[in-house]
Amino acid sequence: MSVRPKKSLGQHFLKDENIARKIVDAISDLPQKKVLEIGPGTGVLTSLLVKNDDIDFYAIEVDQEAYDFLSATYPSMSDRLLFKNFLKIDLQDLFSDPLTIIGNFPYNISSQIFFKVLENKHLVKDVVCMIQKEVADRIKASHGNKTYGILSVLLQAYYDIDYLFTVGPKVFNPPPKVNSAVIHLKRNQREKLDCNEDLFFRVVKLGFNQRRKTLRNSLKSILLNLPTDDDIFSKRPEQLSVEDFIYLTNLIESNNNN
Repeated sequence: MSVRPKKSLGQHFLKDENIARKIVDAISDLPQKKVLEIGPGTGVLTSLLVKNDDIDFYAIEVDQEAYDFLSATYPSMSDRLLFKNFLKIDLQDLFSDPLTIIGNFPYNISSQIFFKVLENKHLVKDVVCMIQKEVADRIKASHGNKTYGILSVLLQAYYDIDYLFTVGPKVFNPPPKVNSAVIHLKRNQREKLDCNEDLFFRVVKLGFNQRRKTLRNSLKSILLNLPTDDDIFSKRPEQLSVEDFIYLTNLIESNNNN
């Protein structure tokens, strides 16, 4: 039985065992026993993870062909191989203990996976994943950088980001047209932000949705009392650090309440 990579699912199957081992090694010292692999595909990571007696390993796959292949190849996983869409499940229904997520993420949904991680940041303590290098660079970027954006701010607010290594196209089937990268997200010590978190998310997204405008213009829809004389409103979103966005969120809430 073989698994055909499907363009509609953004599948580029890793076929290099050395790269797979380096990815799996990145979770070897993590304290979480629960590990969830997203999109195992042909099982290159799975083959290593399933042998690890130190973890309680689960995998989730949305592709029927891949699921059937993995079920036949790893019968011992049976009730821990989930035929579900990661983006549509409630992680809290499945896991109550701290969780590590691992995987070669499909390119076309990697950002959505990260937003799902953010929704479950109290549960997901570490993420070790392979994604498009361009997306990895964006997530890791610091303020003042042109690639700095929504995911940069939101993920860096709750996670420390380590860029582990770059991966060329030849180790995949089919080879993508771009380089990939493996990154490690580590949950930081911030239990919650020192501001209204819902408003924080809204401010970040609104700001970057019109990133060429100053914040005074891009945030008009939630600034009830204009004009404001704080210099921060004359800046563009990529100029603001996470702490600056927290300050801005508090300023807007205070301004609107008054």
